[in-house]
Amino acid sequence: MSEARIETLQYRFDGPEDAPVLILGPSLGTTWHMWDRQVPELVRQWRVFRFDLPGHGGAPAHPAGSVGELTGRLLATLDALGVQRFGYAGCALGGAIGIELALRHPERLASLALVAASPRFGTADEFRQRGVVVRTNGLDPIARTAPDRWFTSGFAAAQPAITEWAVQMVRTTDPGCYIAACEALAAFDVRPEVGRVGAPTLVLVGSDDQVTGPAEARTLVAGIPDARLAVVPGASHLVPVEQPAAVTDLLVHHFSTAWQQPFDTGQTVLPAAPAMPAPAAPPQAAPVAEIAPAAVPEQPAGQRPDRYETGLKVRREVLGDAHVDRALAQADEFSGDFQEFVTRYAWGDIWDRPGLDRRTRSCITLTALVAGGHWEELAFHTRAALRNGLTPDEIKEVLLQAAVYCGVPAANSAFRVAQQVIREETTPAE
Repeated sequence: MSEARIETLQYRFDGPEDAPVLILGPSLGTTWHMWDRQVPELVRQWRVFRFDLPGHGGAPAHPAGSVGELTGRLLATLDALGVQRFGYAGCALGGAIGIELALRHPERLASLALVAASPRFGTADEFRQRGVVVRTNGLDPIARTAPDRWFTSGFAAAQPAITEWAVQMVRTTDPGCYIAACEALAAFDVRPEVGRVGAPTLVLVGSDDQVTGPAEARTLVAGIPDARLAVVPGASHLVPVEQPAAVTDLLVHHFSTAWQQPFDTGQTVLPAAPAMPAPAAPPQAAPVAEIAPAAVPEQPAGQRPDRYETGLKVRREVLGDAHVDRALAQADEFSGDFQEFVTRYAWGDIWDRPGLDRRTRSCITLTALVAGGHWEELAFHTRAALRNGLTPDEIKEVLLQAAVYCGVPAANSAFRVAQQVIREETTPAE
């Protein structure tokens, strides 16, 4: 029996080899170059470790569908390098990885900084919808709107080179890995757990961040016992790029004063590293170190989970929170048992079986609904099929196949229903 293995991450080190390790985690759609302006100052005290998310910055395109899996790949990389304890600063998705480290692997974490982070990033439906847009249209619509999400309007107008650099950074990301990262953020919700974060924590946010702004930052500070808040004026979501000096000063102060069980680094202080390429220019390819995957220890088989809870989770992942919330809210004494039956049996027992993947189950479901003439259900299962990875062209082929075996009049109605849903789901937001 072959041994399962964990993928490792593309990474680079900067700074003295005998200094304590400080990890900088990137946000979705960016590369390690988003931290370029912080590195020259940070390497005075720390050995800075930066990594790329899968499929970002030329990293191998091996998608990871959860924050836990990304965290596991980071730890596998660090284990292979002999790095056991470290400080960590992460932006957005990189911040989610930092929270996961603090909750699941607190013995590894000396100090933590969360930049533009949140215990839950928007709603699951929002990120799954973004995945549908990317699967249908590619990354270009997301890339073109990235500056609006990442920077204040004044900064974007004054720094066209940086704006174009940001667009190209997203555009060159692997779409499959981007979609998987969206799924990871869709499933990430640690609101009930943040009180267990024990590392000294700096929560840093741009004052004008419209993605994960000061409200989300204050939620983290209120929940984490040993946390401080820093709001950077005149900055939006990608605050390390927009206000690099302010972010650098805050990180230096935090990690200099809040490092638990500090390492003995002697008195060695190196001069500042040579100036790295400005973010305004297209990032130059940096030397990339790659290491062999690490083995995954076998886990003992656990008990079978409760089928209702499993079914509710699968039902939400496939149909979306909004749809499921509406269905459950409308249930009363008369229909409540039916909703429980559907959740437990259809979603917990059948949709969760390992014999078919969700794409195949969506194809079967669409065909069955066409045959039965269930047009309302066909609409929301067309939406579910897009979430499960079917493209509009593949849905078209399913309906063409159904026309042969279910009849042309049924397929005619099905095409009308599906076309409307596909237009709604795949048109990029303005």
